[in-house]
Amino acid sequence: MTNPSDLPTTLGALRERGYAVRSVKDEMRENLIGKLQARERLFPGIIGFDETVIPQLVNAVLARHDVLLLGLRGQAKTRIARALVDLLDEYMPIVAGSEINDDPFAPVSRAARERVEELGDLTPIQWVHRSERYGEKLATPDVTIADLIGDIDPIKAANQRLTYAHEGAIHFGLVPRTNRGIFVINEIPDLQPRIQVGLFNIMQEKDIQIRGFNVRMPLDIAIVFTANPEDYTNRGSIITPLKDRIDAQILTHYPRTLEDGMEITRQEAWRNRPLGGRKLLLPEYMEQVVEMIAMQARRSEFVDQQSGVSARMTIATMEAAISNAERRAIVNNEQVVAPRVVDLQQAVSGIVGKVELVFEGEQEGPLKVARALVGKGVRETFSLHFNNPLERTRRGRKGEAAERDPYAEVLGWFGQGNTLDVTDTMPTREFVGELEKVPGLRALAAERLGVDPDDDYAIGTAMEFVLDGLHQHSKIAREEVDAHVSYSDMLGSIFNARMRGGEDEED
Repeated sequence: MTNPSDLPTTLGALRERGYAVRSVKDEMRENLIGKLQARERLFPGIIGFDETVIPQLVNAVLARHDVLLLGLRGQAKTRIARALVDLLDEYMPIVAGSEINDDPFAPVSRAARERVEELGDLTPIQWVHRSERYGEKLATPDVTIADLIGDIDPIKAANQRLTYAHEGAIHFGLVPRTNRGIFVINEIPDLQPRIQVGLFNIMQEKDIQIRGFNVRMPLDIAIVFTANPEDYTNRGSIITPLKDRIDAQILTHYPRTLEDGMEITRQEAWRNRPLGGRKLLLPEYMEQVVEMIAMQARRSEFVDQQSGVSARMTIATMEAAISNAERRAIVNNEQVVAPRVVDLQQAVSGIVGKVELVFEGEQEGPLKVARALVGKGVRETFSLHFNNPLERTRRGRKGEAAERDPYAEVLGWFGQGNTLDVTDTMPTREFVGELEKVPGLRALAAERLGVDPDDDYAIGTAMEFVLDGLHQHSKIAREEVDAHVSYSDMLGSIFNARMRGGEDEED
């Protein structure tokens, strides 16, 4: 790491040091090559793109291309763009006080040129950290050319007694102020077409022209755009001449494996929160359930797939489930925060606002769709750890014992007309005590999920997960009213429902 106090402070000292100025894209290219040769991890924190997006991004940097990152919401487009800053030199010299990061050896602004002409080798040098060489703008319909490029500043002209034709009266916009750096425009289709036209020169000729000034300022800048394919039809489009000037278009995507999705949620969700001395117990199968919810949403017929399902949905759902468990631990004065399946039903607030529903989904209702997605997440995760309860157990051949049905004891208890009730506020001891009424449930959960049967917090969540998994495979019935959940025999539940229906008809 460079110590700024050891760097030259004047143009003469910089010249004596033999400092060589490189263009931004050459700088990024050479630093990337160094990282590749050293086998450093590129873009830490970007998960699931190692074989897809990152190789294309590396190719674009090596080719010195401007880039368009195209993908649905929540696919880390902005994070990727910001990570490109790590490819810049740690510090870069500019003429001290320059508004547009003027190169000391070739200043382009009038103020910097005059200062270098006046002071020569005594011109003071300022060192800019790479984090300050990044500019970003969210494209909105109200963005103007003045915002991006610049305009005449009448107050500046009046204070310095300059005419509007004087170059010193210019107020530079965001793009020139990021000169010799990386500039990102997010959601580029939202930018008005006439404003997109103003980017032509920056993309191709690498200069800007402000108002009627008969002077063009060359810029050294790497530009990155981000866009959502949905924007092309719903809000706007990238005009063809601008798209033609963007060298590389890279498609992003959602996590393609369960493990990648879980790693993203672990990285982004607020799990390491202050719990007042309490311990968070979050088993892997519960993490899998949360990620499965998103995977099911991304293929659900009720969810608008063109809009996408952001990774922010799993993050919000995980945080809400932990918060519900934390609330329970605080109220019951328990020292372990252990999320349960019933907590996921209380965490649907993280799902409802994160998915766009099609007409059929709107007819069902967002809350009903969200709860159905939670159920499908439980079902798919259950299948990772347990045999399919819907498949018949294998009969033994002659002389062999028949394969034992692992669920027979649990289902038999419900078949006797027993019911089981749990709530999201139950203290752990009461919660486990209620679940232990079901014979064989503790042993089944401990064996298949690798849970310590003597740890009430762990075994309680595991036993509830088994029951809910059996319900999602239509082996037992489940009724829910707010945060109160009741499990019972499936056939008895159907019979009772029909009896109630018949009584209603008679009434």
